[in-house]
Amino acid sequence: MLRIAVPNKGSLSEPAAAMLKEAGYRQRRDSRELVLPDPDNDVEFFFLRPRDIAVYVGAGTVDVGITGRDLMLDSESDAVEHLPLGFGRSTFRFAANAGGISTVQQVDGHRVATSYPVLVAEYLRGLGVTPAGVVRLDGAVETAIRLGVADVIADVVETGTTLRAAGLEIFGDPILRSEAVLVRRSDVDAPAGLDVLTRRLQGVLTAQQYVLMDYDVPTTLVEQAVAITPGLESPTVSPLHNRDWSAVRAMVRREETNRVMDALYGVGARAILVTSIHACRL
Repeated sequence: MLRIAVPNKGSLSEPAAAMLKEAGYRQRRDSRELVLPDPDNDVEFFFLRPRDIAVYVGAGTVDVGITGRDLMLDSESDAVEHLPLGFGRSTFRFAANAGGISTVQQVDGHRVATSYPVLVAEYLRGLGVTPAGVVRLDGAVETAIRLGVADVIADVVETGTTLRAAGLEIFGDPILRSEAVLVRRSDVDAPAGLDVLTRRLQGVLTAQQYVLMDYDVPTTLVEQAVAITPGLESPTVSPLHNRDWSAVRAMVRREETNRVMDALYGVGARAILVTSIHACRL
């Protein structure tokens, strides 16, 4: 039985549960449940703190887990990234008082406050920068400079509005672009059942990224049309009752749907229909 650790709470919890449900796995009905067996799929779920999941996976207590790339790298565990999951995206940046420190090299000799001390220390070490210290804080990192705990902060940045409100300016390249990832232990063979879990999650990701597009097109224009919708392997082309027309079906990236429909209409395609994909295997 494959043992899977999933976030018990936090921003990754609900998206992870939704993805696993779409992949056909049982999910808990009561948030107080900490262990959930799913015998039909030969898996068992353990609901843990997101920051602890990589530690448990690295220790071999559970086989795989869903956590953030940032949390995995900060854990110093033997867990490694197996599959990016496409949700919970965030960017980590440095920030300091406006008009003060403005390059990563200037961080040398200054104090840095962050919720991810290992990740930040390793990043700076790789650039040859030695801070005076890396202070770990849980939450409200943007107040660390005002309260005299640090000279620089390293924090999650989305729009930068919160940092600007605190009188801080972002500088340097992103430390890390994070997202939810499926992690496994680095020094052992892949556990039984991981291949099935991986295919299912990849199927959910593909279903989120693609739609199914059907359209009719004059047979003489099929080549022009399929050049617009090449699909993943090759589109399906079928004859219609009217032999002058053909029906085409192909997978199209969701964000390109309207542009592709316009292009197809321009070459003569009609009856263009778009259908969501709920699940697939590629």
